[in-house]
Amino acid sequence: MPPQTVFSSEKNPRGIPKAPFVANVEEYLGGPDGEVEGTLKSFQDALAYAFAEKSIRDSKYRYMDSNLAQRRQSLEEKIPDIKKTLDMVEFLQERREGKNKSSEDDEDDLDDDLDDDAPQKSLKTTFELNDTLYAEAELEETDTVYLWLGANVMLSYKIPAAVTLLKSKLEAAQTSLNNTIEDLEFLREQLTIMEVNTARVYNWDVKRRRERRERDEAQNAATKALQ
Repeated sequence: MPPQTVFSSEKNPRGIPKAPFVANVEEYLGGPDGEVEGTLKSFQDALAYAFAEKSIRDSKYRYMDSNLAQRRQSLEEKIPDIKKTLDMVEFLQERREGKNKSSEDDEDDLDDDLDDDAPQKSLKTTFELNDTLYAEAELEETDTVYLWLGANVMLSYKIPAAVTLLKSKLEAAQTSLNNTIEDLEFLREQLTIMEVNTARVYNWDVKRRRERRERDEAQNAATKALQ
């Protein structure tokens, strides 16, 4: 029986193949005379940090682990920024809705007619220029915000549309982070299995070589005794 393939047909939800545990090395290699070097090489290839193989089907575990670790770091930096932006836009929305409600309540109050024409106070705040550098700003009453979408692209949105967009982006980023963490845990389990498989096959080959050597020595000793 020929040796089995390195990867199992079973995969996780994102298509990462599962590494089968080699319980019976002799059976896995196809018999007592099974070839070991090719199997060990295939195991090492599966573990390799190979940049050439980038598809899920052919990718190596360590390469995928490195990619997912970078993705996790990127998402963990991105999500707090989205949350801060969403908090600010929601604050502007609540502030604007509160003023609109106040104006509607004052329409029936003739004593406040003069106040309706009074200019509304601007909002003083600070915004981040760099990690440790902030600047002061005054925000006038507005129903529009500008959002960075990446790749040096900024677009204007009405506040309700901006809130909807940011919430969808936050949900997508959080889902992606959860999936990435799950994939990393799955990958590291497969890495451990492949390392154990490699050790089991290597130790089995060492034992087989020793038994063959001892058998040959015994046969040679018996032959000499008969001479």
